[in-house]
Amino acid sequence: MLVSINEILGHAKEGGYGIPAVSAGNEIYLRAAIEEAEKANSPLIILVGYYFTDAVNYYSRLIEDFSKAASVPVTAMWDHSSDFKQSLRGIRAGLPSIMVDRSSLPYEQNAAQVAEMVRIAHAVDVGVEAEIGHVGGADENMDAADSDNALTRPAEAVQFVKDTDCDCLAVAIGTAHGVYKGTPKLHFDLLKELAGKVPVPLVLHGGSGTGDENISKACQMGICKVNVANELMAASYNALQEAGMEGNKVYQFWPVIEKGYRKHVAHLFDVCGCAGKAWQAKQMFTAKFMK
Repeated sequence: MLVSINEILGHAKEGGYGIPAVSAGNEIYLRAAIEEAEKANSPLIILVGYYFTDAVNYYSRLIEDFSKAASVPVTAMWDHSSDFKQSLRGIRAGLPSIMVDRSSLPYEQNAAQVAEMVRIAHAVDVGVEAEIGHVGGADENMDAADSDNALTRPAEAVQFVKDTDCDCLAVAIGTAHGVYKGTPKLHFDLLKELAGKVPVPLVLHGGSGTGDENISKACQMGICKVNVANELMAASYNALQEAGMEGNKVYQFWPVIEKGYRKHVAHLFDVCGCAGKAWQAKQMFTAKFMK
């Protein structure tokens, strides 16, 4: 069933577990992710963004239909919209939530632009994730991810939620996007303080390469949503490498890619602690939308 970001993350926050937000930019990945969630009896978050598809108005219909047909709670998010136009694209496409990423801006601009999008999104029942602190690219020096300027400040995070009315908050505790050049160091003391003070569910970006033990601990300490993209693409690529695509094996190209993706998605439910946590939910949209 298709549910809101508030419902799915509310259960995670109350239950003390995380939910993987998996990058699924095509129908093969979308089907695979939902089917693996059903096998694990787990809630699921689908990530889709402009960096994967320009046809979001079409693809969002697939997400909606597949999610409604699922036996477990599923929601979707338009990921990393970096300006007003991109944020509106996610809303216009009919996705249940959008991430409004203005974290590279000074606090005042970040808060003002997020608050503007929250007002618009909430008017049409779309949830909003924002970010305070800055989760940069993993190809950057890892010392930068550890710097005081990059990490989320608890008092600032609390004020940011008040100023913006965002539904969930991505925080910087030492992770980064993409493939790490160094070793990530998660600041669990900072996470503990954030979880105790910030009233909305917390989100961890840069889940790929962070390590199962770190992710599992972070979810137990208050992270409710873990974004994963690079690891899933790598799992598909590695599956191709292992299978080999010589000669007629190339006809198995898509099944092999799907197999690698499925295996890692299934693994993430265990790592985040959400396997077996599905519940019977009310559909976000009524049946009239299916006509």
